[in-house]
Amino acid sequence: MYYSTDFEMKIAQEQFTITSKILDRDVTCTLLIPEDGAVAEPLNLLLLNDGQELENLNLVDTLENLYERNCLKPLLTVAIHAGEGRLQEYGVAGKPDFKKRGAKADLYTKFVKTELLPFIHEHTGIDHFETTAFAGCSLGGLTAMDVAWNNPELFDIAGAFSASFWWRSKDLAKGYTNDDRIMHNVIKNTAGKPELKFWLQTGTKDETADRNKNGIIDSIDDTIDIIKELLAKGYQRPADIQYLEVLGGTHDTQTWGKAMPKFLTWAFGK
Repeated sequence: MYYSTDFEMKIAQEQFTITSKILDRDVTCTLLIPEDGAVAEPLNLLLLNDGQELENLNLVDTLENLYERNCLKPLLTVAIHAGEGRLQEYGVAGKPDFKKRGAKADLYTKFVKTELLPFIHEHTGIDHFETTAFAGCSLGGLTAMDVAWNNPELFDIAGAFSASFWWRSKDLAKGYTNDDRIMHNVIKNTAGKPELKFWLQTGTKDETADRNKNGIIDSIDDTIDIIKELLAKGYQRPADIQYLEVLGGTHDTQTWGKAMPKFLTWAFGK
């Protein structure tokens, strides 16, 4: 047994601040873990972008519910709150988009690797986590995918909810083609096959935009094309890639919160 189930499982929340030299700002994080005495190691780790949305994602209730149903391995969640510079810190490292957004994404990656993860290890006294995942929604999902993809020695799983896989190097009005999508190119041009698994989600009402007029919204098209790039690398479905399309799902925390139990039980299920 990982934990006792003879009492109601409660999630303890702790907030801490890292003064980041790399990002030149204070980064607030919320740490979620089953209350003292409830968990034995080995522990798993989930990093989550846009941690300021925890309440809207209803994550605490979701975790408590999964624990009470004995569906989840012991999990430490660290939700990283985005700052005012979110549009610069999130994105694809070293590859800003056509509006020069994401210019600090390489610094954000460096913050996660050299400041956040060492802090978590020191703060918890845990040197090794059984499974480590990085997840996020929208632009936070693109970022989680990019960080995990480029650091498979640190991460086992990438979780991307309605991720901004449209992120592009050329304006639609200036000769854009699908080859201008940045994350697709990163995957295509990576030598070898990082040791990772992927969980991707879209909603059928994520947006209305349909660049190529094929009757399928861009959010779904762009995500399916990410899956195609992964398959071309040699990843397998469903062993390495899980895809959830939420009928009527919208681009918001309500939809992502409803999808979260599926992600958590896939990534950390018993």
